[in-house]
Amino acid sequence: METELAIELCLAAHRRLEERIAGLTDDVALRPSRLPDWTVGHVLTHLARNAEGHSMRLAGALRGEEVQRYPGGAEQRDADIESGSSRSSEELVRDVTDTNRRLEAVWRESVEAGWPHSDLMAGDRWSTVDSPNRRLREVEIHHYDLGLGYEPAEWSDEYADWELHRVLEGLPSRLDGAQKRQVVAWLTGRDPLPADFTVGEWG
Repeated sequence: METELAIELCLAAHRRLEERIAGLTDDVALRPSRLPDWTVGHVLTHLARNAEGHSMRLAGALRGEEVQRYPGGAEQRDADIESGSSRSSEELVRDVTDTNRRLEAVWRESVEAGWPHSDLMAGDRWSTVDSPNRRLREVEIHHYDLGLGYEPAEWSDEYADWELHRVLEGLPSRLDGAQKRQVVAWLTGRDPLPADFTVGEWG
């Protein structure tokens, strides 16, 4: 997806998320999300730390510096999510909103500067110019994961089309030999998928 379109869609996704959680209560923040072992607070903290990480990496690139999104690696990421998950609903909402705004500001700076030093990978497998695409996926998928009423039917056509291609690219690695044959038969209109058909974990 073109970067400008991804930014436009992500700005709208940020606003939808913020509107959804504006009236969040402490009780709801502690409620289980749709993700195993994660509460609503875990998901919101993850979204905030993800935005913060994008901002750190892109701000570093603007200075010509290589800055990792999670300087302490996966362990720091997980620890930050766990420690932040039990905060009050007010703190969670403010964190998500503030980090959204900071990332949007860094995107504006990056666009105006022409996305300089995009070769600085900072431990990631994607260029800085792909940040809006990556963030869009995080917001749309995890907004659903909150379990607060946001459903796939609300995803934009542009996002669904882009995400479908991305998901299908990785589908073969999530299937065993028999499942691959079943999917090919289904997609070519030969046989329906079995009722108990499942695929491997997406990641």
